[in-house]
Amino acid sequence: MGIFNSINIAGTGLSAERLRSDVIADNIANASTTRTAEGGPFRRSRVIMRPRAEGPYWRSPFLPENMDNGGGTGVHVVEIQKDNTKPRLVYDPTHPDAIKDGTQAGYVEMPNVDIVTEMVDMIATSRAYEANASIIEGSKSMFQRALEIGSR
Repeated sequence: MGIFNSINIAGTGLSAERLRSDVIADNIANASTTRTAEGGPFRRSRVIMRPRAEGPYWRSPFLPENMDNGGGTGVHVVEIQKDNTKPRLVYDPTHPDAIKDGTQAGYVEMPNVDIVTEMVDMIATSRAYEANASIIEGSKSMFQRALEIGSR
């Protein structure tokens, strides 16, 4: 495994968790949006991640090919998927987006965003981001220590 693989792998995690944080922020910001450009209420989004299939994007030229055990390759975002669960109905006949006729007359279709779920996801994302940042900091510390040992 190359000297910078741990930083590269943690870097993919940082990028993916930052995007996940952005998507969660978008969900929370649109928790009351009843009308979108596509029509209907806002639909919650979620980030789908998978392990990277290809190898690391940087390999040390000093490590012989037969000593490279591969190690991990990190994570990448496959897609940002819309949650198609039914929107919740709230009775508010004065709302401009209220259903005008039928059995659901007077009800407004509200986004399928649950603030509690979003906050739990935000905490998990924050912890994952911190863990990846700690890996990078730990790797930097190890590299620095190795340089100090080598310069004696």
